[in-house]
Amino acid sequence: MRHDELIGKVQAQAQLPDRGAAEHTARAVLSTLAERIPEGLADHLAAQLPSDLAESMREKAAGPTEDERRRGAGERFDLTAFAGRIAWRAGVPEDVALRQAAAVLEVLDAAVAPEEMEKLASVLPTDIRTLLPLARAEDTGA
Repeated sequence: MRHDELIGKVQAQAQLPDRGAAEHTARAVLSTLAERIPEGLADHLAAQLPSDLAESMREKAAGPTEDERRRGAGERFDLTAFAGRIAWRAGVPEDVALRQAAAVLEVLDAAVAPEEMEKLASVLPTDIRTLLPLARAEDTGA
């Protein structure tokens, strides 16, 4: 999926006022997701995204801090922390951040290979997995 198409879908899905807000939201969600998942999976997802959005994932997956370098399996945090990080990055309340995250994950589901989304669903805790498209979240059984 091309950058303009992906951002347009995020804007529509999240009901954002403009493309700038959609870009900012997408980056906030992708950065936070990259912190939560294994580095290799973040790299695989990023490889299927437009290069400028992929950078949001790669920067966090290969971050410069010692904690980020040794976190091969991803940081462990729950839905509350996930929402808080997105809210902080996007400059929105946490309930809005959750709705926006669900919208970005819906678009991500359409943008990347199904097997990558299955892997994503399998590594996320149940509470964060609820943000995935319904069929994807239920398929994992984890």
